[in-house]
Amino acid sequence: MVEISNLTIKIRPNRPIINGLDLILNKGDKLAVIGEEGNGKSTLFKAINNINDIKSYCEVEGTILKKKLKIGLLEQALSSDWNQFLVSEYFLKITPTNEIDYDKYNDFHRLINILLALNLDPKILDSNQKIKTLSGGEKIKLQIAKVLINDPDVLLLDEPTNDLDLYTLEWLEDFINNQNMPIMFISHDETLLENTANMILHLEQIKGKQEARHTLVKKSYQEYIYEREIALKKQEQLAIYDQRDYLKRKHELSYQKSAVRSAQEKIKDSAVRRTLNKKMKNIVHQEQKLANTQLTTKPDIEDAIYIEFEPNITIPTNKVILNLERDELKIGPKRLTHNIKLLVKGPEKIVIVGQNGIGKTVLLKMIYDELKNRKDIKVGYMPQNYDDVLNTDMVALDYLYEGLEIIDESKIRAYMGNMKFTSDEMLFKIGNLSSGQKAKLLILKLILDKCNVLILDEPTRNLSPLSNPVIRKMLKDYKGTIISVSHDRKYIMEVRDVVYELTSTGMVKKN
Repeated sequence: MVEISNLTIKIRPNRPIINGLDLILNKGDKLAVIGEEGNGKSTLFKAINNINDIKSYCEVEGTILKKKLKIGLLEQALSSDWNQFLVSEYFLKITPTNEIDYDKYNDFHRLINILLALNLDPKILDSNQKIKTLSGGEKIKLQIAKVLINDPDVLLLDEPTNDLDLYTLEWLEDFINNQNMPIMFISHDETLLENTANMILHLEQIKGKQEARHTLVKKSYQEYIYEREIALKKQEQLAIYDQRDYLKRKHELSYQKSAVRSAQEKIKDSAVRRTLNKKMKNIVHQEQKLANTQLTTKPDIEDAIYIEFEPNITIPTNKVILNLERDELKIGPKRLTHNIKLLVKGPEKIVIVGQNGIGKTVLLKMIYDELKNRKDIKVGYMPQNYDDVLNTDMVALDYLYEGLEIIDESKIRAYMGNMKFTSDEMLFKIGNLSSGQKAKLLILKLILDKCNVLILDEPTRNLSPLSNPVIRKMLKDYKGTIISVSHDRKYIMEVRDVVYELTSTGMVKKN
């Protein structure tokens, strides 16, 4: 059992992200932590794992009791410090700077079974393959395997679905549902949330991110979202009714007060004046009572993001955007697949799926390289690794200015505000932004650059499940062409026109 008592976390100098959290995590609990990007979800996980990991940039109050439980933390991304190591070395070392622990070879028979369950070839342990050559999904699988091989008592999974293929997503759902150990997880994947969570912790930043608020319920994700929406609508309707009734009553009392005052000025009879004075006193009392009435307030919530492409961004129907034919797809000497043929016409929305390591990201980069210098289209690219196109030392606002012929600062700031960047965050260096904020920055750049062809590698990864419906609608309504890789089941269902599967023998059209 993990017990958190009155936990308050502030990011220095004085930004609260957790305020007075009380939480008990028992066996069988599947707690999904949700909230917008930058709201402290990953920081909370780091605090539970090891409070000292956040004390360099956070002030912490309260207690976290773990009673000698072994915590298994799956971090959001595998550190680049591992890039030059072999896959086998990753499992034989605790950190990149540690010496190899040869006793860990004794665990390899169990590790092989875990890798098989994750649809990852165990031969990777005997190969000379370095971590840097693996796909994003393969790295996530290695991280999951390393966490599980250490037999944790509690699991903390930070975006475990990032870059996983559909097979492994289904495996992960079954794994979470069939575990008795307590599991906390952060995920942008609404399908995973709907199919697994039995508790919800919703972290919010309100009043311009000056206050932190949380909601903790023992409910499924669907129940929480539905009941929250109903409650917010009811509160908003009550607030409107209360305000209307208040103003009506205030107007009535004001009219009565004016009429009595006018009568007092005209009537000299003392008996009548005493009656009028009593009436005036009663009106004043009612006014004071009305002023002290506690009205229902409109919901104070973290506003949803709002963004859309300009409606004049279009592609002519049936215009050939891509006619790709390749004999093979390789990483170095390794052949991933062959006989690749892909014809894309405007304004189609294409989704490419396939197993991890089959070469989807490599293919998307190839497509971008082929299209980026075309003069008849404007191509935007959102890679799997955001830092491939982002200068982490650049200020976020300056990145959005880059390449624009006309810079309208107020418009750009408004766009960033719609994506829930604060004024301070607009001036942060990109390297200091969360992964979700970097994703939003890339999306804003696609909009400001007026791209009519989008090449997107997992466009909904790292974004809040509360933001993703907005992103999906924006891309569904987009009138240009989209060539994307995704394993987000809701994205595939709602956005795509055509799905292709990349296999070891080429591209297969699914519908």
